[in-house]
Amino acid sequence: MTQINDHFATIAFHEGESSEALLADIAAQAAACRRCALCEGRTNVVPGFGNPEARVMLIGEAPGKNEDLQGRPFVGAAGKYLTELLGYAGLTRDDVFIANVLKCRPPSNRNPRPEEIELCTPFLRDQVRAIGPEYLVTMGNFATKFILKTEQGITGLHGKPVSAGRFTVYPVFHPAAAIYDRSKRAALEADFTALGMRLGTSRADAACDVADASERS
Repeated sequence: MTQINDHFATIAFHEGESSEALLADIAAQAAACRRCALCEGRTNVVPGFGNPEARVMLIGEAPGKNEDLQGRPFVGAAGKYLTELLGYAGLTRDDVFIANVLKCRPPSNRNPRPEEIELCTPFLRDQVRAIGPEYLVTMGNFATKFILKTEQGITGLHGKPVSAGRFTVYPVFHPAAAIYDRSKRAALEADFTALGMRLGTSRADAACDVADASERS
């Protein structure tokens, strides 16, 4: 593969190594990581999962209980809704790569701490470098603030693409937020439909549904 940046923080670059092999190396490094106390309470590391050649990489906050048990991101209720949202963009899980800012579950699903983010995000940076996606879809405040290096909240940023080097960052609400606050569903579904339109993959009927909803509001 083509080397995207000058160095990898947690893995060695080998000429001709595939994205899939690089991601496997990163996952192995994450599984062996004991840099912070989160390793003491984890059942499984959740490095990420998906298409190693994805045009779209989705980034959440941290694994929850179900993710910790299964070792895969977004497998609970929020994951089920995320699969539905991907449909609005004309995408499936096979088309994208899904990861989190943290690779281990914080106790009781508390918010990530700054020192945990600092220690864990080299894995995320390397995943981005290995995949080289066109779009980084940041889901929720923590992912968006980390990627964009901003203190502005997701409410004011969602659905607004931002150019960041060779990537386009596309902030959206976290799917879990729409489970607890159903008023966010319309915004999430509209943002994913708009993403699909930018990619050229959006379902025509989903676009029509969003247009109809806009006209009624």
